[in-house]
Amino acid sequence: MMKNQPLTLDSFFEITKEDIEKKIASTVSDKKIFSILKSGKRLRPLLAQLSFKVCTGGKETPYQYQRSIEGTVSIELAHTASLVHDDIIDEDKERRGKPAFYIKEGVPNALLNGHKMLAIGFNIALSHGEQIARLYVDTWSEILCGELKEVNFNKDDVKNGTNELSTKSKIFSEYNKIINMKTASLFSSACKAGAIEADATGDILTILADYGREIGLAYQLADDLVDLEKGEMIDSVVVPLLTRLENKTIDNNSFKLNIIKRKLAKNSSKIKQLYIEEIKRHVTKAEKLSKSDIIPPSPYKDLLTDAPAYITNSMLKEINITI
Repeated sequence: MMKNQPLTLDSFFEITKEDIEKKIASTVSDKKIFSILKSGKRLRPLLAQLSFKVCTGGKETPYQYQRSIEGTVSIELAHTASLVHDDIIDEDKERRGKPAFYIKEGVPNALLNGHKMLAIGFNIALSHGEQIARLYVDTWSEILCGELKEVNFNKDDVKNGTNELSTKSKIFSEYNKIINMKTASLFSSACKAGAIEADATGDILTILADYGREIGLAYQLADDLVDLEKGEMIDSVVVPLLTRLENKTIDNNSFKLNIIKRKLAKNSSKIKQLYIEEIKRHVTKAEKLSKSDIIPPSPYKDLLTDAPAYITNSMLKEINITI
């Protein structure tokens, strides 16, 4: 940060993102992988760096700072690899406003480049020590378990879950477990990794990991609410879950789908309110964790408190909602 410049979350994220982009450009030499990484929001690396700064109080050396920035590249590689594979599994045709990588290059290329990203990311993590490398592997394992749980979701997992379309239903209870593993785990590990890069130990690692997980849950629920408001949640959440629940395809013209659409339309305001309440609950929990006495006071601690609502609202602004 420049001297005399007020420290805000906007300015911190802007400057830090520039440093992350430079590090990605200097670290990732593979042109195809570099192209896949373009246009990302870098939320997880940014949170990792915020956690790093919270633990150093901004008193780290330039070498420590650059090394921590390098560590965030492994986080972004793992996250982006999961998106490449998700697009194949979900048969999504677009990613970040452009054709999905597997659409352009084919499934074999997409699978192999995703694995290559994971290998590059692990190599970076390994160079940062056993603790970071183990965190990388454990996190990817949790993400994979979430993916497998979603892919193999069937009627044995949830019984009588189709009668209530709300976040309190058994279907959405299962979905929340999935997003906890698939999405929130990487937010959690990013915050923990940033603290480890700052040589933090003890309870602060747990607090920051829990903090990141709450943000991850709030962010994914906000993403789902945006889909719901845009009329896309039928395809992205409800139909895939019900398809796996009943072990049969629900097509766009089916009687079942029309019933689901009518239920969603009839209860849309109630479901929307339930989502908002859940999002607020996770944001509040993250804010409370950020104020723990175990985290040393600094201007960065204040940013840690601002970040949950800021990040969540960055998603919700698409549908003109602010929490």
